[in-house]
Amino acid sequence: MSEKKRIDEPTGTETVGHEWDGIEELDTPMPRWWLLTLYATIVWAIGYVIVYPAIPMLNSATEGVFGWSSRGDYAMQVAAREKELEPIRQALVSTDIRKLNGSPELMQQAIEGGRSAFKVHCVQCHGSGAAGSKGYPNLNDDDWLWGGDLEAIEYTLTHGIRNPDHDQTRFSQMPAFGKDGILQSSEIQDLVSYVRVLSGREKQSKAATRGAALFETNCAVCHGTDGAGNRVQGAPNLTDAISLYGLDRASLTDTITNARYGVMPRWGQRLDPATIRMLAAYVHSLGGGETLPALESIQQDTIKQVTSNEQS
Repeated sequence: MSEKKRIDEPTGTETVGHEWDGIEELDTPMPRWWLLTLYATIVWAIGYVIVYPAIPMLNSATEGVFGWSSRGDYAMQVAAREKELEPIRQALVSTDIRKLNGSPELMQQAIEGGRSAFKVHCVQCHGSGAAGSKGYPNLNDDDWLWGGDLEAIEYTLTHGIRNPDHDQTRFSQMPAFGKDGILQSSEIQDLVSYVRVLSGREKQSKAATRGAALFETNCAVCHGTDGAGNRVQGAPNLTDAISLYGLDRASLTDTITNARYGVMPRWGQRLDPATIRMLAAYVHSLGGGETLPALESIQQDTIKQVTSNEQS
């Protein structure tokens, strides 16, 4: 190869000795700036490996003389942010949740914090828009099983629903009327007809009339004689168009036959009180939040009804 090298007369540069159909390659030296840049990057790389974690090992990597890590840097940023938010969190915890609406600025801060926490802990079931799905409640409407005021929402978040290891959990149990042999299949269909009449899905029929008698005997104790539900027991309102599992005949038949047993985690053992309060504020702000506590609302409705009857 060296025998084929020669000096190119026009440029005065030595060739590399290759030739392709008379075309030769010049052995032009690299520009000095390029070589200096290459050497600088080599020096920088050696320094980086010494200072920062860089070389992978079997179970970890070299730590570097600075002891820096991306996880450690993230932890420091989180700690700094937590310190910055601590006064707000303390104010939230120390404020009576029933009076939180009286502090608009604090309420707004709680809503924004709850919005972030919701994306981490709640979207898996309720969806990113909190619209829910079959078996998971829509948190945007005003249909509540246990109450939609701030205090009721916070209690539900803290203690969960149907957590058998926790005696303060929200708990209700619907009988499996078909599975447990309480009702025959024909009776269940009559009951389905009556429930669909209550929600305006069907017109009155002989089957619905028979179902009304079955409802009074088996269902009114929880759902009320008018089917409007009972928040003390977590019994849903059957007279509206909102249903957690569906109001079509197949879904209602399945519900009455086998019952439902939806479970929600009790976040009190996973999240701190301030975060739970933020979540309560956010859920309350979605559109269906109520002002009065559930029991107080029921009591006031009863007082109004009694007063109206007395006046008439």
